[in-house]
Amino acid sequence: MNYTFTQSTAFPLVEVILASGEEIKIERGSMVYHNGDVSLEGKMNSNSGGVGGLVKAFGRSMVSGESIFITKATGMRDGAKISLAPSTPGAIRELKIGGEQWRICDKSFLACDSSVTYEMKRQSVGKALFGGTGGFFIMETKGNGSMLVNSYGDINEIHLDGSKSIVVDNTHVVAWSTSLNYTIKVASGTFGFKTGEGLVNEFSGVGTVLIQTRNIQSLAQVLIPFIPRN
Repeated sequence: MNYTFTQSTAFPLVEVILASGEEIKIERGSMVYHNGDVSLEGKMNSNSGGVGGLVKAFGRSMVSGESIFITKATGMRDGAKISLAPSTPGAIRELKIGGEQWRICDKSFLACDSSVTYEMKRQSVGKALFGGTGGFFIMETKGNGSMLVNSYGDINEIHLDGSKSIVVDNTHVVAWSTSLNYTIKVASGTFGFKTGEGLVNEFSGVGTVLIQTRNIQSLAQVLIPFIPRN
């Protein structure tokens, strides 16, 4: 994926240059503009077609909050350009898929090469009930290529060498290496009410965790007192 960011700002756009016939998959609604040399096509968010594909795409939407559809962008001639923006203000980061595979949290996917896919991996009941990373299923990458993910706020990387674990607030996790083990637990006390931290993810092993510096749930709680009610 040949891409550049617009000016170095807090809220950049991603400009992707496509060769003739080159395809990428983008999050539905993320296109800002293109130069007229790009064909956009809505596809079911599934690796299989027909009724079975529709059922799988609908299942993904129900369990993880993803859209049933995803957009395929194809360059109609060399130099085709398409600009993308995530739904929340924040950073955009490239993940190299192949030598390392990743698990991705809800709403973090922005775009990927046509050679990259992801599937939904079933979580344990405990993780599904208490986690904020996709309910009973989470996204796990497959294939080789590049994927762009986005965050709310900036993205920091935490590299684990296997000597110690790291504990991250559940709502700040963006993605993590599939090589890592993870558990979801209460931060402290009764669901963390005393500290206000709620649920946390504990990662161990060797790999990388991407965290976002803000979380949308905290913003929503701040705004609630100012929203008019009947």
